Formats: sequence, C-alpha cells, structure tokens
Amino acid sequence: MIAPSMTAAPHGLNPAQARAVHHLHGPCLVLAGAGSGKTRVIVHKIAKLLDTGVEPARVAAITFTNKAAAEMRERARALVGARAAKDLVVSTFHALGVRMLRADGTRIGLKENFSILDADDVLGVLREAGGTTDAKVARGWQWQISLWKNQGLDPAQALAVAKDEHEQSAARVMQRYAERLLAFQAVDFDDLIGLPLALLARDEEARAKWQQAFAHVLVDEVQDTNAVQYELLKALVGRNGIFTAVGDDDQSIYGWRGATLDNLKRLPQDYPRLEVIALEQNYRSTGAILRAANHVIAANPKLFAKKLWSELGEGEPVALVECDGEEHEAERAVSRIRALRSSGAAAHWADFAVLYRANHQSRAFEQKLRAAQIPYKVSGGQSFFDRAEIRDLCAWLRLLVNADDDPAFLRAVTTPKRGIGHQTLASLGEFAARWKTSLFEALFSPSLSTALRDKALHALHEFGREVRDLEYRARHTEGEEAARAFLMEWLKAIGYEQHLLDTEDSERLAAARWSNVIDFVDWIARRCGGQLTQEGGTFETERQSVLQVAQTISVIISLAERQKDADVVTLSTLHAAKGLEWPHVVLAGVNEGLLPFTGGEEPLAPERLHEERRLMYVGITRARRTLAVSTLRRRKRGRDTVAGVPSRFIAEMRLDEREGVKESPRERLRRLREQLTEQTVAADTDPSP
Repeated sequence: MIAPSMTAAPHGLNPAQARAVHHLHGPCLVLAGAGSGKTRVIVHKIAKLLDTGVEPARVAAITFTNKAAAEMRERARALVGARAAKDLVVSTFHALGVRMLRADGTRIGLKENFSILDADDVLGVLREAGGTTDAKVARGWQWQISLWKNQGLDPAQALAVAKDEHEQSAARVMQRYAERLLAFQAVDFDDLIGLPLALLARDEEARAKWQQAFAHVLVDEVQDTNAVQYELLKALVGRNGIFTAVGDDDQSIYGWRGATLDNLKRLPQDYPRLEVIALEQNYRSTGAILRAANHVIAANPKLFAKKLWSELGEGEPVALVECDGEEHEAERAVSRIRALRSSGAAAHWADFAVLYRANHQSRAFEQKLRAAQIPYKVSGGQSFFDRAEIRDLCAWLRLLVNADDDPAFLRAVTTPKRGIGHQTLASLGEFAARWKTSLFEALFSPSLSTALRDKALHALHEFGREVRDLEYRARHTEGEEAARAFLMEWLKAIGYEQHLLDTEDSERLAAARWSNVIDFVDWIARRCGGQLTQEGGTFETERQSVLQVAQTISVIISLAERQKDADVVTLSTLHAAKGLEWPHVVLAGVNEGLLPFTGGEEPLAPERLHEERRLMYVGITRARRTLAVSTLRRRKRGRDTVAGVPSRFIAEMRLDEREGVKESPRERLRRLREQLTEQTVAADTDPSP
C-alpha cells in the first residue's frame, strides 16, 4: 500500500520526499515519477543517515552509470561536505562488483590482479572458442551469453533452456568461453555481478562480512535491474532488508538486455514490511506535457498507481507535426528549432533535442542541421576511439606503457593472430595465477618451460621480445615524421592491414577501417611533433616520444572528445535519452512500425507493446517547456517507401484536451494554423546562420 504523504517538509523537500528521507529502519520503495526529484531524495537520505550516526563508509548508493554515480557523489558532497562524501560508497553495480572481487575474489578462485575484458576482448575470445572468424556470428553468441548470465544461468542451465539450434550452439560456446576465462584469470562485464553473487551465496564468512559492511543500501533505477542484480541486492541487505530502492515501473525500457519488472513485483513479496512512497510532483515539465504522458502510460497495466502533476503551469500545447517523409520531417524540425531560438524561447542550441526510436533515423536530421549550419552531436553514437581497430592499437600502446596490463596483453597477443592459440594462453594463465604474476612477466620465467611445449614457448618469447623492442623504440622516437614512420613500420611488421582484410566481410569495410588506422597514426604523430588540437585551434606543445603520448592517451582522448558542455543540438535515441531533459524536444518518427517498433512482429506481444509504450512515455517526459511529436505520411522501410500510419500512442496522448477541456475539431484546426503561421514567420526572419 502506498504510504500517505507527510505534512512537514524540511530542507525544501515536498511531503512525499520528506517521508522517503525519514524512513530509515526498514525496506523502502520510492516510486519516483519522471522529474520528481529522486536524486534529491537519495542525497538527502544519505545526509539523514549520517546525521543519525551512520559512518559514511557504511552507506552504499548504487547507480547504473558512472555519470549518475559522479552526479550523486557531487551532490552529496555539496550537502554533507567533502570529508564525509569521500568515504561514501557511491558506485555502479559493476564497480561495486569489482570492489568485492578485488577484496575476496581469491575465495572463489580468482587471483588478486584478475583481468576485466571489454566487449571487444570478449568478442575475440568467443571467436576462438567457437572456431569462427565471422564477427556477426560471434556477436550473436555474445548477446545470448550475456542475456543468460543476466538471468543467472550457467552453461549447463543455458543448454537446458536453449530453444533452437542457434541457442544450443551458443550454450556450447558458452561452456568453452567459461573455461577460457578461468584459464586466463579474466572476467567479463556480466561476471562483475554474477561472481560477487556467487561469492555471497557460497561463502558464509564473506556474506556476513559484506552484510555488516553496509548499514544502508540505496539503489537507483531499480526498475532496470536484472535477475542477478536483484539477487545481489538481496544478498547484500540480508533478511533485515535495510535498503531504499528508487525507481519507476513506468520507465522500465531495458527488457531487451535482461531488465525485468518482475523484480518490482517481488519486492513486496520478499519484504512484507516494505514501505511504498510515491513521488508524483514533477519539477520538470508543464501541465500540457505531463497530461499527454499520463494519458499514454494509463494504457499500461499498473504495478503501483501514480499520476504526475506539476505547479509549472499549463504551458504550450503539445504540437502534432504531420510530415510527408523523413526529409520533410527533418526540415520541419530544423525550422522549429530556428523559430524557437529566434523568438527568444531558447538562448542556446543545447536547449534542443531530437529524439527517435532507432539510430538510422538520425541521418536526415544530421543532413538538414549541417545544411542550416546548426551545430549538433549524436548522443550514444560510436566514438572514433571505440572502434575495434583503434582499440586494437590502444591495447598495444597500453602494453608498452604497462607490461602488467593483462587485458591489453591478451588483445595484443591475439590481434593479429600469430599462432599462439587458446591452449597456450590457458597454460600461461594458469602458470601466472599460480605464481601471482602478470601474463607478460610470466613469459620470461625460467620455469615456464615446465608448463609449455618448446614451440609454444618460442612463440611467446618472440612476442615478448617484440614488445620489449617496441617499448625501447617508442621511448626513443620523437617528432612527427619519426613517429609516423615508426608506427607505420610497426603496423606493417605485425601485418595489421592484412588482418583487417582477413576479418572483414568486404574489402570496402576493411579499407574504411584501415583509413581509421591511418587517421589514428597521424593523430599520435602530430602530438609527438608538439601539436595539440583542441576546440578553437591547434596549439604548440613540447615534442614527445611515442611512449610519452601513449602514457597520456586516455587523457588526450578525453580532451579530444570533450563535447558534453558544447552548445549543440542533441540527436539521440530514446534509450540513450533516459535520465536527461531539455527545454525543447522534437519526438520524431512516431509511426506504427517505428514507435512502437515492430521488427516485423505483428501484432506485438503484450509485454513488448507495454515496453514500447513506456519508451514513448520516457520520450514525452524529457521535455520541459515545449514538445513536438512528428509523424510521417510516407516512410522508408529498407529500400521501399510505404504508407505511414500514425502511432497508436498519438491517439492515446489525447492532444485535443487542454486543461481538462476537450477542443472541438474547428478550434484545434485554428490553433494549429496559428502555430504554423508563427513558426513560418519566425523562420523567415531568423538572423542566425
């Protein structure tokens, strides 16, 4: 049952927020509607816990992203002071998992300095484990294995539930993949949740230690937890269940990656004393926007009833924009952005966002924004430095800087392939774990010959000598031309261009990736020559060696990609937009087949439709002052053009209602014509470029 609101509201908290902050001695679920101040509640609850004498190090606040964790820590610091905030455990689920495994991983067979593989490292291991060079096949295995791990399944259990030949194949690869991770003393991203749970489940002493470590656990975005994360939370808080879970069942949009609303359903069952407190006052959006959001989400079944409301006034009506096709839609969005900016409704380009269901929808908007000379960024798109070929080269550079970097070692020694197979690396991994040393250091141990055959030992020694030689040369190579020559010679020596040709599906793709490699070489060479490019121009710095550039590469990459504070329009998928907000939002492509996305599935399964509706709700509630919803009369589907059918969600928004009064068709037509006239005049007189 949802708890009634308090009448007192200290520290500027509303009554519901205050009640959530003061509930300290039992399980608590805070139903935080969009824009209802959930982070404010969490940081004030942290402050309240410290006021009651709880030590900062015994308060854990768990989030889903590093960005959210950084924001929470900063806001907590402002409230409780730097000294107290320093000792708080504010982290993602995965960072907490690393903390637990670094401390107690040896109890379940991990060495202290185990390696953490990134997604590309995992793909390489899976290719080898499955005996394929087909990246698409390996990515399919990667996705399926991750889904199984997030459900808490081991390889045998995965094989038992596999529904078809593809899943059976993935389950068999999962078994070989698990064997390789154990031999390499490595874990993947999903293991950072699964292994801490296994630790607490199997080891009573470790379980008691970690339950005692935290007096109160706060979990943000609990609706996004998967089965394993939920079980880890239960294991951490124990039977007493002193925790605060903050979330919103109406914003659960990650079912495709294992998140399940079943966790919210289970909370009242697992914790009968659970206090449920709804935060319904929205501090972000106008009444018109919230009314549309409430209407849409009302069509979904409810776990816990709530209805958002705002004191920000009615605001502008939500605009419905009908477009001939994708190009026309982009043109109208650009016209709207320019009109609002020229009218004084927005001072900055960063006040605008265009949101859509799928990545491919960004192309038309990018073209029209470039033509209008309006700066923009594509949120959630792949960074240059996230491309596989760039990560390959960065792994080599990381290894030159730090020979004890095991993930870098594994990537470099297998990319490109040099005849060093899984069994050799498994034996090397077992040897390194036994002697508590890094993989690279283990290469040169005199006793390694007892674990490996001469041929394998020779191949590893040759690789080790190559790395040492590269490190020496990188240390003594300075200047732009010398650095470029050195790097190109190295790439030729390891056969990297041929590696791309061998692993890509076409020469065109391989050539595009090789072009990225050349750009990266030039990027490093310019810095070796003393040129640093930042926003605003190119600056002269001291000449550096290749090794010096490699030592600071993560900092340089961060500097080169610094866009978050730039004054640009944001283009973003709805999934990537969650947790963000803008004064003015265009919600694009609101058509059947796009939103809701059917993917050829007609009709949609009920839960799929419910999640798509929640995605629409998330899109609507990103807007603070104005919202335009655009729909297409004709849209592209593959190479074909098909008739566009407005999304069912548009009718559910009930846009003909204003302040609770239903407009007549004639009134609505007059209002829409007035809006169009105002926008056209503003666009024609816009002085901006």
